Amino acid sequence: MFVRTGNAATATARDQDGALRYFDLAEHRAFWAWAAAEVLRHTGMRIEEMLELSHHAMIQYRLPTTGEIVPLLQIAPSKTDQERILLVSPELADVLATIIRRVRDAKTGVIPLLSAYDYEERVWNPPTPLLFQWDRSGENSRMSGEFIRKALAEVLAFLCLTDSTGQPLDFAPHDFRRMFITDAIRSGLPPHIAQAIAGHTNINTTMGYHAIYPSETIEAHRAFISRRRALRPAEECRTPTDTEWEDFLGHFERRKLSVGTCARAYGTACIHEHACVRCSLLRPDPSQRARLAEIRDNLIARIAEAEREGWLGEVEGLRVSLVGAEDKLSQVDRRRGRRTTVDLGIPTTGGRDQLSSRPL
Repeated sequence: MFVRTGNAATATARDQDGALRYFDLAEHRAFWAWAAAEVLRHTGMRIEEMLELSHHAMIQYRLPTTGEIVPLLQIAPSKTDQERILLVSPELADVLATIIRRVRDAKTGVIPLLSAYDYEERVWNPPTPLLFQWDRSGENSRMSGEFIRKALAEVLAFLCLTDSTGQPLDFAPHDFRRMFITDAIRSGLPPHIAQAIAGHTNINTTMGYHAIYPSETIEAHRAFISRRRALRPAEECRTPTDTEWEDFLGHFERRKLSVGTCARAYGTACIHEHACVRCSLLRPDPSQRARLAEIRDNLIARIAEAEREGWLGEVEGLRVSLVGAEDKLSQVDRRRGRRTTVDLGIPTTGGRDQLSSRPL
């Protein structure tokens, strides 16, 4: 039961426990908790960026093709020292308009200029029409992150929201940033665009904010397979015949060569008429290094013979084969060089003998 006292501006009441409740203060904290939650979830900005929003951050851009005016929100540099521009959605525009109506001076209609202290840079910012400000006993004051956090906690406690296990929900301002990125990527926004909007320097940071659930992974994979099958010819999705299956297995059996293994994909032809020493798809066998060295020496001898006899038409082709043979030898040597033996030496007992020979 509430017992109301005071006037409309300072209305108070006592609850059933006798605690005094201030209606104007409760409405003030509830409004700014709503405003902060809406701005954060529609922009994905950090709380320090939100508290630095000013009326000057709202700008307009005219599209050069259609001439349409698009509202934009300019976010001042914070963590990454990079300025960002966000597109203002109709929902966000309604929230910003409500905030502006609240902070405007009732007599002049302008937003008061406020010089706020930047705790990160440790400097006083020039007077700015900040959006997140309030009249505290006749003096305009900038809101703090602690005030926003407490206001959100009070609203959650009043609503009695719980999770799937029945535990009370606890939202921090940064949680809305995670919600924004997750919802944006799940709605089809490319991750690198979400990275630019969020102001991350590394896309891995953006993907770390993206919450992926097992059911989402399964459904996305099934949708991908369905799209791929729809784009590919229907005959490619049928059951292979015995002849096709034997041909598929035979492809891998025919990949073994005298100096290594051919890594050519199934169904593709040899593009250089089985001149394997030239092919980048040949994976040389380390046990066949002597054979590769013999091929290299033979090519050197043939090049010398061709130059001596004036067979200049063959010299160019032989040199290409020589480069390929030397490259295959280098690959074998690199693979062998990965496994090196380190000589740690043989332990000696000289130090122990010298120690035992010292007088006690």
